[in-house]
Amino acid sequence: MSSASTIPHATGGDGHTQFSGALFELNIEGICANSSQAKGRVERAHLTLQDRLVKELRLRGINTMEAANAFAREFIADYNARFAKVPRNSHNAHQPLRSDENLDLIFACREPRRVSKSLTIQFDKMLYLLADTPEHRKLTGRYIDVHHFPDGRIEPRANGIALTFTTYDKLSEVDQGAIVDNKRLGHVLQLAEYVQEKRDNTRSLDLHATEGPPRERGRPPGKKSQRSAGSERYVGRAKALAEAVVAT
Repeated sequence: MSSASTIPHATGGDGHTQFSGALFELNIEGICANSSQAKGRVERAHLTLQDRLVKELRLRGINTMEAANAFAREFIADYNARFAKVPRNSHNAHQPLRSDENLDLIFACREPRRVSKSLTIQFDKMLYLLADTPEHRKLTGRYIDVHHFPDGRIEPRANGIALTFTTYDKLSEVDQGAIVDNKRLGHVLQLAEYVQEKRDNTRSLDLHATEGPPRERGRPPGKKSQRSAGSERYVGRAKALAEAVVAT
């Protein structure tokens, strides 16, 4: 039982939550907490995880994900011993996993993206270029699912098939060496370097971070969004560099 409003990473392209989509593929009926009594039970369970569990971790000096996962079995056993209720019916309704059910694929977060005429899609400030094949050409103008796996892998898929692609990082950096080596493109590269200093390099906060500390919301001070990278201040910078080119 769960409260639909408390499920993280709420919706996919069809309006359903990622959680309900996984339940559907596993043929599990999701029972939402539609009454005040049921919502109370859900909130009490959440309070336990957000309060009691946090204090237990602090008392044991646990500050890593690995140590927390190792402690989880002990915490669950102790919690169930004190608060679990004997079910009215002891029948075990669990079903074995079918051979055609891929849990990694089912539990991956999915985001819809539209394939452009140039066979590209954009996801988390990365440009994905699909291989130029007749099958991929049929996807032009259609929405496909980009699967974000828990281990950090990104995989565009259509009709249940993984698509071949190459990537281009829109947050790639221009170093000083490139400016020196490319004398003819030096002023252009200087403008690119100026833009990348001012832009916000933060990846999407709607996606789960798979490495490092949790992502914090809010743009860093003095940084601009990708869309504002072509504002008047950058135009002025480009004009100044153009005048320098003419002078040389």
